[in-house]
Amino acid sequence: MIIGRTLVLCIDRDDDLGYKAGVKSPIIGRQACLDAANSLALADPEESDVNAIFQAVKTYDELRTRGEEVEITVLTGNHMHMLEGDRKIGADLDMVVEKTGVSSCILISDGVEDEYVLPIIQSRIPVSGVQRVIVTQMPNLEGTYYIIKKLLDDPKISQTFLIPVGLAMLIYAIAYLIGYPEGATVIVVGAIGVYLLFRGLGFDEFFSYTISSLKVALRRGRVTFVSYIVAFLMVIVGIIIGLYNLLVYYSDEGLLSYVLTFAYGAIGWFTAAGLTSSFGRILDVYLNETHDLGKVIVLPFFLGAIGIIIYGISIYILSFSNIEKFPFKSVDGIQYAIFAMIGGLALAFFGVYIQSAVNRWIKEKEKEGTIQKNTLTP
Repeated sequence: MIIGRTLVLCIDRDDDLGYKAGVKSPIIGRQACLDAANSLALADPEESDVNAIFQAVKTYDELRTRGEEVEITVLTGNHMHMLEGDRKIGADLDMVVEKTGVSSCILISDGVEDEYVLPIIQSRIPVSGVQRVIVTQMPNLEGTYYIIKKLLDDPKISQTFLIPVGLAMLIYAIAYLIGYPEGATVIVVGAIGVYLLFRGLGFDEFFSYTISSLKVALRRGRVTFVSYIVAFLMVIVGIIIGLYNLLVYYSDEGLLSYVLTFAYGAIGWFTAAGLTSSFGRILDVYLNETHDLGKVIVLPFFLGAIGIIIYGISIYILSFSNIEKFPFKSVDGIQYAIFAMIGGLALAFFGVYIQSAVNRWIKEKEKEGTIQKNTLTP
């Protein structure tokens, strides 16, 4: 005997419904889901999510025929940014569960990509079944070519695949034009490697989130916009100084020596960039969202502590290397390392103390009614 209401849940993780058909999520109810499927089918008849939605409606009808209490919904993510899309799916699912009062769900999926969000769903509601929808078609060479062509027309896929290939070709051509053909292969492989690391480590999501934050800060006239721009310029200067240090203090000590030499020149600018952006963030929070001040007040202390420690460690290790022009000797390196460790830890502990003091101050102001608890939408 089934107890409670069952939710037939269809996930469109890459938001083809919104991107192609202009349908917003969440979509609740049988008729609303049918309307969404029809809109998507008219926009792109070859879209597999259409079949998944119709399968969800079919499953919904079958459960209703057997006398079960059932509800149906379609949730979408984000077409370009999967991380933000997964967060949206989780928030929408919370709302649907609260609104419909369901106690379990059946997930309808058109592929493995949508099932990446299965842990998100299971953290909010028990999943009693997963049904995969596979569209049967005649495989042939022409069909394969057409599928590849359709995939390359998708901005999400084309930006991932075409940009590195085009960049590699462009760098290779430039290397030949400037009379450096022997280094063209090295440059191309290095550029592709940096790009793959950039994507693999998720820095693309970080920069996308940063750009979105800058747009919001600019529209609202926040100090954060100016501080982020200044911090970005400082990072560029730090990279240039770090690369310059590699030329000045070049040695054959290995990869670790290169990294530490770069850090020795760049870490000061990187730390200054972090401090600048965090101070801008703190000022905006203090002026607009004072109740969240305790969450950000500790940032400059931790950033400063990390910068000091990395600087001291880089001096310590490089002082023992065979670098003729390096200004610090082994004895100085040990002293700098000790002072950096002590100073960094002291600064971090002081930041924690300041954070606790600010949190106590905020609680007192909330009791007095001076500070509102409601937050502004970022």
